[in-house]
Amino acid sequence: MEDDILTIEEVAKYLRVSDRTVYDWAQKGEIPAGKIGTVWRFKKSEVEKWVNERLSSSSNTKKTDDAVQVKNILSPDRVVFITQSAKRDALTELANVLANAPQVKRGDELLSEILKREELMSTAVGRGIAIPHVRLSSVTDLVMAVGVCRTPISDFQTVDDKPVNLLIMIAAAYNQHTYYLQTISYFSAKLKSQELRDAIANAATEKEVYELLCA
Repeated sequence: MEDDILTIEEVAKYLRVSDRTVYDWAQKGEIPAGKIGTVWRFKKSEVEKWVNERLSSSSNTKKTDDAVQVKNILSPDRVVFITQSAKRDALTELANVLANAPQVKRGDELLSEILKREELMSTAVGRGIAIPHVRLSSVTDLVMAVGVCRTPISDFQTVDDKPVNLLIMIAAAYNQHTYYLQTISYFSAKLKSQELRDAIANAATEKEVYELLCA
């Protein structure tokens, strides 16, 4: 019974939230789900695990933030200066860098899914930052790459109409849902600092960018 497949309505009833809330969570990748044809379906065991992880982590926000150790998921060779001026070209360049990480087993799938995810919804979060991200069964552990755009990218459809000059690309294993969301949240919060963003933009070397992000 634990592997029963549930509908949006059944998940909503189980979690005591609205159907619309469950739909939005699925669209944003915030709850483990998959599509069969054009409709969302949920594995009961994965939903139960997701609920348990959310309940256990929500009691101590600082503890979850501290669990993101940048040095464990980023290396200096995966920080690059990007000269591309178009979104697709910049994403392709950075995905090719990330594909060199040992955690990524299929670079072609990574690039394809990154581009597909971007077509569905822009990953720009404002302040000149975009966080393209995917979960894949061909990724063995969460890993990331960083691109500092020397030419701001204007075709990202940003929420604040500011061009993107910093790309944080994250790839995770399919079963790392909580850690994946936690990492995205960590960088969204960390990069709210104007001082940090300015320091990254003015960095002379990739190593300097790496050290700023790890600090």
